[in-house]
Amino acid sequence: MATNKNIQGQEVKITALYCRLSQDDNLEGESNSISNQKEILMTYAKKNGYLHPQFFVDDGISGTTFNRPGFQEMESLIEAGKVSTVIVKDLSRFGREHLLCGHYTEIVYPTLGVNFIAIQENVDTTKGIGTEMMPFHNIFNEWYAAQTSKKIRAVNEMKASKGMRISSTVPYGYKKIEGNKEQWYIDEPAAEIVRKIFNLCISGKGPSQIARQLEAEKVLTPTAYFNSVGKKTSNLMPTNIYAWRSNSIVHILENRQYTGCTVNGKSTTVSYKVHKKIEKLQEDYQIIPNTQEAIISENTWLRVQELRKNKRRNTATGRRSLFSGLVYCADCGSKLHFCASKSLKKNQEFWRCSSYKDGRGTCTIHFIRDVVLEVIVKEAISELADFVRCYNSVFLYLISENKGAESVNRERSLRVKTESAKQRISDLDKLFLRIYEDNILGKLSDDRYSRMANEYETEQKRLISEVEENEKVLIELQKQTVDMKMLYQGLMEFTEMKQLTPTVVNKLIERIEIHNNEKKHSHNNVKVDIYFTAAGLFDIPTEQQLIDTMERVKQKKRKNPLK
Repeated sequence: MATNKNIQGQEVKITALYCRLSQDDNLEGESNSISNQKEILMTYAKKNGYLHPQFFVDDGISGTTFNRPGFQEMESLIEAGKVSTVIVKDLSRFGREHLLCGHYTEIVYPTLGVNFIAIQENVDTTKGIGTEMMPFHNIFNEWYAAQTSKKIRAVNEMKASKGMRISSTVPYGYKKIEGNKEQWYIDEPAAEIVRKIFNLCISGKGPSQIARQLEAEKVLTPTAYFNSVGKKTSNLMPTNIYAWRSNSIVHILENRQYTGCTVNGKSTTVSYKVHKKIEKLQEDYQIIPNTQEAIISENTWLRVQELRKNKRRNTATGRRSLFSGLVYCADCGSKLHFCASKSLKKNQEFWRCSSYKDGRGTCTIHFIRDVVLEVIVKEAISELADFVRCYNSVFLYLISENKGAESVNRERSLRVKTESAKQRISDLDKLFLRIYEDNILGKLSDDRYSRMANEYETEQKRLISEVEENEKVLIELQKQTVDMKMLYQGLMEFTEMKQLTPTVVNKLIERIEIHNNEKKHSHNNVKVDIYFTAAGLFDIPTEQQLIDTMERVKQKKRKNPLK
């Protein structure tokens, strides 16, 4: 209960005993353990006559953020006027972000009439003890957090360079044995479910279907299973312990570590303050083979990835097109709808604009039969494959000429802007510190401080958002190299087989645009634009264009003989 009642039935305020431990604090030993903090806090409260103590705990959460469940619960009671005193073992347990620490302890709590006590630093705001040194303690605690973050990154980089596992998280299906934290062992009951999930995917079931089947068979969810075997997890216990989520299934199906390897460097964070994860390209992953016993084979994993990459929804008839999800209207940009019914034969199946709706929509029909589209796409791919095989250097030159220069300039510009924004974000942190110290020392009025702090905060939020958007674009630009590899691979596969498969189509084509029918000489003509992976909308050059381009390639090689 948050509050108690005295003999007269009146509500009395509680003493909040706040404990926090982050994963990094574990390195400091038993002194900062939750049990140790609880003992110190309760002893202090009893000795000094603080009544109605109640613990608020955040275990495994960084002090650089105040978005902690235990802290937020405590704050809601403080705001409701139900807390008289907050006691912490030391200021670092309260937080390691000096501006927010100062905001709570020097502005919020005094305003609400809440006493704040930090035992180790001998801080007691009601008595005015230790308050003059509190800003400096907070600054040091934040500096310590920054240094700890740097050390952890350096250790992880060193471990990765030696081919060691970085992540301490053990996926569902594996377990650690006490005394050997580096080695993973197969947890057979969970591993059997992992194998079942992969087999169900290969049999044609999607994540949602697999999740429903596991629930029907009353298979414990990973969180519920970990709880049943006494393994600690940060996830909340689900109300329905058998209710699998489709994203949990996807996470398992995409986890390459089930093949017996270790995958490092899948993500990073913005900074020690901003814990938002930034996912890296798969090409940047560090994969270390044979680090633990495999639960599934490499071939099984690759097969599942191919199936998931080429997943398509069936129509009501159970039939589907090779181009589902790739076909768009050239005029309105809407997807074209694949029409198949029991009354239609395969050669009668067709596409039409989803915004048409039998003449009642906002667009024209943009009709094309699926078999016709297949012929057009096959011819276009065949022409491109022949051209690339015969004139590879010319093809690469044309791609770089059309897209490369623009992409390079854009990438360079974005990198400059991003680095400049990051530097400004760092400078704003220093400015925050400066005006905060000036305010504490009386050099800057409260009004002036508040106005400047709001301006800095607004600018910093804008810059952080800008950096995030720029980095997304940079990842897309870097993806072009990967796309080129995929294009070549797809063209080679098509050359060998001379037929279209879902895999080939997905590797070669990004988008197909269908123009509206044009009637010429009593025949319907449909223009189709095919956007290839990495190459975009590519027209095979005429003979004269080819001659001119080859001459430009020769001139470029003469100017840059090493390239």
